[in-house]
Amino acid sequence: MHESTELRNTELAAGVVKRATTLADGRELIYFDDPGTTLDAERSVDARALDPRPETASMRLDVLTGDWITVAANRQNRVMMPSADADPLAPQTPTNPSEIPSRYDVAVFENRSPAFGPALPDGFGGVPVAANPPRGLDDLAALGLERARTSVGRCEVVCFSPEHSGSFGTQTVTRARTVIEAWADRTAALSQIPGIEQVFPFENRGEAIGVTLPHPHGQIYAYPYVTPRTTRVLDSIDRTAPDLFARILESEQNSDRVVLQGEHWTAFVPFAARWPLEVHLMPHRHVADFAETNEAERDELAPLYLRLLRGVDALYETPTPYIAAWHQAPVHVGRDSVRLHLQLTSPRRAADKLKFLAGSESAMWAWTAEIPPEKSAERLREAIASVADPAS
Repeated sequence: MHESTELRNTELAAGVVKRATTLADGRELIYFDDPGTTLDAERSVDARALDPRPETASMRLDVLTGDWITVAANRQNRVMMPSADADPLAPQTPTNPSEIPSRYDVAVFENRSPAFGPALPDGFGGVPVAANPPRGLDDLAALGLERARTSVGRCEVVCFSPEHSGSFGTQTVTRARTVIEAWADRTAALSQIPGIEQVFPFENRGEAIGVTLPHPHGQIYAYPYVTPRTTRVLDSIDRTAPDLFARILESEQNSDRVVLQGEHWTAFVPFAARWPLEVHLMPHRHVADFAETNEAERDELAPLYLRLLRGVDALYETPTPYIAAWHQAPVHVGRDSVRLHLQLTSPRRAADKLKFLAGSESAMWAWTAEIPPEKSAERLREAIASVADPAS
């Protein structure tokens, strides 16, 4: 039995309690307890003898596109599809020295093999000081041959459950609400770190997507730049109108592509969907990120998002692989115009067929969609109607 560790406790919205501590190598670990949790307030110490954290990766500029490419050799030897008794995201046992010392409801910790960080521009929070950090958005936008910077930032793992298998969609409404509270808390905290330009929560689900751990979990990336997709969104806003997201939402709500709608959120298949299955979920009110959502929006999102995900799984007899990408406004630019929204995509175009990105899509970024968005929306509405309401 490990001795208990000192925790920094904070009460959040919806009865969620945040309990922060550190792992044996200094990485931050945060427990988010469900309201009415049965867990003890104390947590075990991480008593492992761990190697020092890897050096922070570097990133290189692709001068032809302006994209920054992270080179993170430490990620090459990540754990691949471990058995339940060797699951690194399960609570520690005498035979499994995993990443999380105690039983938990939801747990968030710094990734052991990060693409960004732990170094930061000024050594924030006692982490290493980056030798060659980005020097602001103008520095990142400048083009030139063989430009490189330290890949500052932070990567976190978000464990939705202590169980070995599942996904966000298999959780209870209470647990989903706890995860949403964790996303909001971490978005606010990561946005305050020097050098962070954008925060991105996401979930990869299924081996077809490239998942290496079956444990129900997602991730949060805190980038040192504004990502390429968001840069293009900002350009589109500049070329149209600052209320572009509101216009898109109104247009979609008046279409036959809506698949699910509540008081605060609408899910729809977008007019120009690229993927065989693509759904966007958008709040009715303009909010830049999860930290700006209110309790009513978070409360509705938990059962509504679960209903959407369970409908996605009801399309076929086996679970659907997907990427659930929560796009948030950058930390310092575009916050009055870029709206928080989910973009859920799946390459599955039939029960036994996947869409592979071949020459045109992969090399030229020129997409061809095989399934009309209206047909995709119709099928998804039928699938959602076939599943039980998780709130009932």
